[in-house]
This record gives sequence, structure tokens and C-alpha cells, in this order.
Amino acid sequence: MSELSTKPARISKVIPDSIAAEMGFDAGDAIIAVNGEKPRDLIDYQFLCADEFIELEVLDAKGKTHKLEIEKEYDEDLGLEFETALFDGLIQCNNRCPFCFIDQQPPGKRETLYLKDDDYRLSFLYGSYLTLTNLTEKEWNRIEQMRLSPLYVSVHATEPDVRIRLLKNLRAGKILEQIKWFKERRLQIHAQVVVCPGINDGEHLERTLLDLAKFHTGNTPAVASVAVVPVGLTRFRPAEDELIAVTAQKAGEVIAQVQKIQAVLSQGKKGVTGKKQSSKSRCIWLADEWFLIAGLDLPATADYEDYPQIGNGVGSIRQFIQQFETAFAKLQPLQVKSPRKLTWVVGNAVEKAFEPIVQQLNQIPGLEVKMVALSSHYWGQNITVTGLLTGQDLLSALQGMDLGDGILLPSVMLKQGEPRFLDDMMLSELAGFLKTEIFPVSGVEELISVAIGRLNAEVKL
Repeated sequence: MSELSTKPARISKVIPDSIAAEMGFDAGDAIIAVNGEKPRDLIDYQFLCADEFIELEVLDAKGKTHKLEIEKEYDEDLGLEFETALFDGLIQCNNRCPFCFIDQQPPGKRETLYLKDDDYRLSFLYGSYLTLTNLTEKEWNRIEQMRLSPLYVSVHATEPDVRIRLLKNLRAGKILEQIKWFKERRLQIHAQVVVCPGINDGEHLERTLLDLAKFHTGNTPAVASVAVVPVGLTRFRPAEDELIAVTAQKAGEVIAQVQKIQAVLSQGKKGVTGKKQSSKSRCIWLADEWFLIAGLDLPATADYEDYPQIGNGVGSIRQFIQQFETAFAKLQPLQVKSPRKLTWVVGNAVEKAFEPIVQQLNQIPGLEVKMVALSSHYWGQNITVTGLLTGQDLLSALQGMDLGDGILLPSVMLKQGEPRFLDDMMLSELAGFLKTEIFPVSGVEELISVAIGRLNAEVKL
């Protein structure tokens, strides 16, 4: 991998009443160096700015360079946000996993949809998953020296030949050696296993989970958690791939298999890991999608402990339901000023789980909420999570339907910070086509507040 070129860190936002705001920083300015060093990324910037006395070299929006000295409390934040967390560019993926969602998209969409990152810095900062196949010795050393832990690692299989087959990369077979490296340095990873029927399921899945469980020991286990996730397929995937979709029967089989392993591990049997578990915390977690595909009830809230794999869809639905119940009780009494009828659009994967929420909303006097649960014809899926629904999916399903006073739209369908769906349709376009107002909502309190008309978040025609 060639050396990446470091560019000035372009500022996107200055936090009001911060040190940077008091000093007159503006969006569009850029940080060239901190104490004479060019930060490669947000990690370097935060490390260099932790001192009480710092010198900044700044490039303003007009192209003029300035040097500023700042005295502050140790670890006090300057109040700057940047256009990107990586000032020297993205480390892109060098694998060719057949289940990669990036390769299962149609051509001609916005460029950012096709970026394949395999960057350990994004893993540390934001919890994105990487494979560890493209790290140089310099980067391994940086992870150790800066204690960049935990990282989030796509394992998929621990048997070298199976992982090489999945990642299509000869360097992929070293995963157990790499996890041992983390253990020796008391660093941690959160692992994920994307199950592809016929490739890494069955005995291979059992081997992988038992191998990973061996590293879940001690006060600082090298493997902090493992998420088991079903492979997601779209109609745009390469025709020559060998992938098989997860059926309801297969989902039930995987749930039973993993729960059996969970039960044995929780007892700390020596015959499984070779040594008794020193931690009572569960190591292996099933993504919610398994239960949704199988048509089974989700586990209870207590089963998720502290939600270590929430970003991987482990417990996110149960947590949403729990948060809704708490918020619904806290915001009482609830009422609407005038009768209000709304349509709440979700992916059909969560239809059964969200029915109690609809029932509670409809208990509010004057409010009527109809849930419309959709699959994605755009992606060619029979079961779809909410975040993958596109503007075209909503348009084809909702056109001509009585939508009442508007649509409650989970903002997870939209690009972060921009009202744009995955198929590049704009929210305003959809509102125009459907001739109705659309209310993007994020989180349970906003869902409730918008539903009763307390919060104005609509997109008007």
C-alpha cells in the first residue's frame, strides 16, 4: 500500500462559545500543523491538541497562513469539527468478498456509495468493521503505541482456507495470529461473523465461534464480543457469485446452533474453550435479523446486557421498543390539538416487533397511526430492514394510498445530514410525487412528538 498524502484538515463547523469560536475560526479554515506536526487524521489531531500549550498553523479560507498559540486546560477541546476524520485519505479495501454490499449496488449512483473502506482509524473512531488484511508494519505499530482499542474486525471464519475463500485474499488466513497479537498487547476487538449458507455455516460456524471464545477470558478479553449476522443479498450482486439467501428455516437452525453454544459457554465448560471462562458476560450475540427472518420473538431486554454489538443490529430493535415505552410514559399526558392521521413507513422485517408501538400510539386521543411495512423491490428482497428502503420503494408502494396527513419517515433511510435516499431520490421529490407531507423522525421521542404535532419536522410541497 502506498503512503497516503496528508492534506490540511478542513474545518466544517466551529462550536459556539468554544475556544476556536473565541479566536475567530470559521468553517472553511484548515489546520496545517499542530506543534509542528501534520496530523494524519482525527486521532493525531486529538492527541496533539491534548496539551495545555499548543501552536497551530492555520490556512484560512482566503488562502493565507497564520500561526496561533493557545493556552488551555489539558484535554480541553478546541471546538472544531472537520469535513473528514481522515486528513491523508481513506485506506480502501483490498478484498473481494462476494457479500460486500458495495458490490451489490447498481452503477451510476453517488460516488460515496462505492467507497470500500478497510481503515483501522474509522474502526477505532466510529466502530466500522475492517479485515486486518491490508495493515503495514507501521500501522500495526501505531495501533500498539497509541492503544487504539477496541477495533471492530470482520472475522467471518477462523479456518484459513474458509476465510481466504470468503475474502478472496491470500492474506486473510492469518486471523487467529492477529487476534493473538491483540491479546499479547492487552488490546481488544469486537468481531463479526457474516454467515453465508453453504460456505461458513454449520461446522465452520461452530469452529469459528469456539475459536473466538477462547480469546474471551480475563479482565481485558482480546475478543470482547462476537456478532453473528446473516448475509444480505440484493438483485444487483454479481451473477457468478456462490451466495445463497438465508431462509426462515436456515435462520431457525442458526439460532438453535448459536444458542446451544452460548449456553455451554455461559457454564464455562472446559470441553469447549479449553479453560473455564473468567467472565460471566456473554461473548457471542445473534443479530436481530435472525429472529425476524425466522419469525420468532426477539430476546428479552436483559439478554442483551450492555448492548456491546448494538451497531451490528444486536438488540437495536429491542432497545428501540424499550426506549419507546419509557418515553411514552414520561411524556404523558399525550394529546393532539386536532384529529391527526399519519402513515408510519418501516421495513417489513420489523412489522411484528413494532405492532405494540402502533397500538400505544393509537391510544392517544385524536391520533391515528397506520404502519405500512415494506419490502424492497429495488434491492430485490422479500424481507427488508428499514434502513435499506429507497425512495423508489416508497413511491411504488404508497402511490395512490390514503396517507392521511403525512408520512412518519425513519431518518435511517436517508443519507446522514442530507435528505437523500440510497437510490439518490431526494425527500422533496418523493413528497412531490406522493403529494403529501413527509416527517423525518430520528429516535423515539421525536417519533412521538412529531406524531402528536409538537415538533415541526415536515418537508412541505
